[in-house]
Amino acid sequence: MPEGPEAGTLELWRAFVPRWAFAPLSGEGAARFGGRWNPVGEATIYAACELSTAWAEYNQGFVQHPAVIAKLELTGARLADTTSAAFLEAHAETIAIHRCEWRLELDGGRVPATHQLRERLIAAGFDGVIYPSFMSPGGRCVALWRWNTPGAPKLSAVDPEGRLPKTAASWL
Repeated sequence: MPEGPEAGTLELWRAFVPRWAFAPLSGEGAARFGGRWNPVGEATIYAACELSTAWAEYNQGFVQHPAVIAKLELTGARLADTTSAAFLEAHAETIAIHRCEWRLELDGGRVPATHQLRERLIAAGFDGVIYPSFMSPGGRCVALWRWNTPGAPKLSAVDPEGRLPKTAASWL
């Protein structure tokens, strides 16, 4: 995965609750509830490298909920590829990080191993992480911690015909 401002554009897919179609780049849902790669209060964009993976991760193998699926373009991101055993080893981790019971840890008042690794990766200058999908074998996901601020990677929703709503008014 290329790193830094010279990195190419990475195509991502994001499935999310239709109510938030006007804000496909907010990351506020993850901030509200916390996630595998972010503590409560830290906005994070969760997306997938494959459309089918985005859908599988969104539904978590349960009922097929309505969703908006948006194609995203990410440019200039330095992403930590935790699908690589060599990368993990270089950062004092193993593939066991992917079995982290992050929600159980949070509920028990502990800091999950994924959150601890997140802090080390941010300190090392990474903007986000690539990790294996749990719901789509062979699929890859991305958690992005920094985007669309000065010096951060550029993230945009691909919407050539302007079909995404611009405000929440479409739900009133």
